[in-house]
Formats: sequence, C-alpha cells, structure tokens
Amino acid sequence: MNKNYIYIMLIWFLAFAVGACDTDIEPEIIQKENAYSEEYFQNLREYKKSDHAICFGWYAGYTSEASPSAGLHFTGLPDSLDIVSLWSSIPSNNPAYVETSQYNERYLPTAYEEMNYIRKVKGTRVVMCTICRIANTEFPKTDAGIEAYAMHLVRCVLRNDLDGLDLDYEPEGDWLQNANFTKFIKVLGNYFGPQSGTGKLLIVDFYNQVPPAETEPYVDYFVRQCYTSSSAQTLQSKYDGLSNWCPPGKFVATEQMGWYWENGGVKFTEADGNTVDSWGNPLYSVIGMARWNPIQGRKGGFGGYYFEYEYNTTRPTNQSIGDKEKVAIPYYSLRRGIQEQNPAGK
Repeated sequence: MNKNYIYIMLIWFLAFAVGACDTDIEPEIIQKENAYSEEYFQNLREYKKSDHAICFGWYAGYTSEASPSAGLHFTGLPDSLDIVSLWSSIPSNNPAYVETSQYNERYLPTAYEEMNYIRKVKGTRVVMCTICRIANTEFPKTDAGIEAYAMHLVRCVLRNDLDGLDLDYEPEGDWLQNANFTKFIKVLGNYFGPQSGTGKLLIVDFYNQVPPAETEPYVDYFVRQCYTSSSAQTLQSKYDGLSNWCPPGKFVATEQMGWYWENGGVKFTEADGNTVDSWGNPLYSVIGMARWNPIQGRKGGFGGYYFEYEYNTTRPTNQSIGDKEKVAIPYYSLRRGIQEQNPAGK
C-alpha cells in the first residue's frame, strides 16, 4: 500500500477522533518515515550491481538543504534510482570550500551527509557533471591543454571520492570537439570508464551533436537528451544516428522533466499505437522512454533533467487527462518508469 495513502488515512482518523472529543488539547502528529530492513537495502544494492537498464537523472535540488521538502534532499529520491548527476556544485562538509572553488565544491554539510548515505546504503552512484568546453578556461587549445583539462576534472572527482564523471558534450563551436574530444576522452579513460579498471563511471551526455564514434570503448553510457520525443519512432531515430557504433545497452534516453513536472513529458505513442501505461493511465514521454527499447536490443536506460520538479506532481490522479488512480505518487514518472523498464520477476 502506498505510504501517502496510509498517512492521509491516519490524519483523517486523528482529526475525526479529536473532533469527537470535548477537549481543547491538540495532538502532536508526527509522521515517521518507513523503516526498512537491512535485507531490503542489501537487495537494493545487489539490484543496482546487476545487469539491468538504469534510471539516470540530473539533480540540483540538494543546494536548498534547509528546505523541508523531501524533493530537495538526496534521501527523498526514489530508492531504485541508479545514477545521480550533480547539476550543481559538489556537496562538501569542509567549510573551507566555497562555491567559487576551483574544484567545483560548495559547503553543504547536510547534502554531503545525505549524498553519501544513499551511496553507501542504497547503492546509488553519484557523478560530477560539467559542460565540456575548453573556451574561457585556463587551459590552452593544445594537446597539452587537453591533458591538463582532463586531469583537472579527474582531480575534482577523486578529491571528493565521487563515482565518476558526466560530460555534457554540447560544444557549440568550441575547440574541444570531434578529434580533440576523442583525445580528451582517452585521457579520462585511464581513470574512469570501462577501460580504466577503477569501477568509476565515464558518461557522455549530448543533445544534437553526436560524440565521435572513437570514444565508445572508453564510455559507460551515452545519454541523449531526447527532449519532447512523442513516440517510439522518434526515439528509434534518435538512437539510429549512432547505432552503427554505440551498443544499445549504452544508450540512455532522457526527458526535460523540469518542463513537464505535472504530466511527466509529452503525450507518447508506442510502436503498436498504445497510449497508456500498465495501470491504464495516459502515457507520457518519461514513462514512454522507460518502456521503449530500440529494435537493436535492450537500451541502457531512461531518465530526466531537473527531475526534482516532479516530486510535487499530482499524477496519477489528474482526472483532467484521464488518469485512473486516486492517490498521487511523488516522482510518479521515475518510480513507475523504473517498474515499467524492469518489471519484477523479469
């Protein structure tokens, strides 16, 4: 049973009981988080180590660490979320670190503690994200500059003991593209990615400009920003552009969830014309991406940008768009998408 439903019923019962009593004393209602056994967390960690399609997301809400909303805390994220890409500063518990640190750190002690809790207890991997351009940096546009810039990012990750690096490859004319980007990736590949032997991730995300095929052996996942993709056909075309060199198991499709926190994307149609999810609710693109696989095989995963906005969704109770259910689920698209992508028992 959904815990939100339990909480609502508990509050209703207490309100009824108090209203029926002739007293001015107001009870203190304390809602406790669900308690899970170590076996649950062990199973969760083992699941994340298994061969499965992942759930990935860019997250920045943790910088509002004083907020009471669980949507702005690492500990409020869906348990089965596999990889969090830090779309802001790296949380640190060292007060000497400031937002302008050359290592991209910021003093966020609560976020730091919570980030490492979900890593240790839930097996969630956390990577640093950076827009990969050499312009306006201290590094020269030379092979030596490529290596120096790469090593700077390596230090940022290792200094904070993160689980890897996510490069936002949107060069927009920057010198660090094509063959130069491949050189860059080869340097990073000594420390992160499948060639490194370190277990740390090397991820490349992109929108329109496709990364060089030569980078594939060094990269764990290629995350495409498939924003506003309304059909399986559209997603297939997004993958076909790199299918001759990128295995389907490395391809991750993502939506701009900050735009679509109310519905979970744009209306989505599957290859067979289906437009509803497994619960009979209208299908939107985040869950559509979770359900979709390219014709070449199982994809690497699905996810979203600014997914914390969807913590406050009213779905799947939005009757105006045809939802069938009665209780809202925080992070509806991610939670249901994970279930759709990796059904229990399969």
